[in-house]
Amino acid sequence: MEEKKYYCHESSYVDEGVQIGEGTKIWHFCHVQKGAVIGKNCSLGQNVNIGNNVKVGNGVRIQNNVSVYEGVELEDNVFCGPSCVFTNVTTPRAHFPVHGVYAKTIIKEGASLGANCTIVCGHNVGKSALIGSGAVVAKDVKDYALMVGVPAKQIGWVCECGKRLDDTLKCECGRMYELKDGNLYQL
Repeated sequence: MEEKKYYCHESSYVDEGVQIGEGTKIWHFCHVQKGAVIGKNCSLGQNVNIGNNVKVGNGVRIQNNVSVYEGVELEDNVFCGPSCVFTNVTTPRAHFPVHGVYAKTIIKEGASLGANCTIVCGHNVGKSALIGSGAVVAKDVKDYALMVGVPAKQIGWVCECGKRLDDTLKCECGRMYELKDGNLYQL
């Protein structure tokens, strides 16, 4: 029998047909469902559910009480704050099941989702974007956008390192950006 190269707490369940990368840690009371693919060096906090066929990149941090439903993809180095919420059906009805047809949602590389925020399905969150705690994302989010409120509105830009950018678009970490056609690009 091949030795596991990831850690899984004894209170958690990992279904058959799951791929989990080396160095990943799955903590208390988690469930990783059939067909899920989880990258290397990820951390799943207490009470995390990874739905059927979900893809999670490398270096992803999913804090306590998060359910990542089928149709959602988390690219590398995404941070999901405690109790953030994903949906996967735009018009859910108990008596009209969708039979496996879920809206696609992609959280791009390096994006951070604050505690208790909600990502409405069918909307993508851009690279290194920062979603404030409690925000409700109901439209696509640009790369490096800083989004807050209900519904979430863009109030600025953030650096790849996470610091808010001022009008110079130069971060104290040394990274520089330019604004072109309403989008931010790293130089």
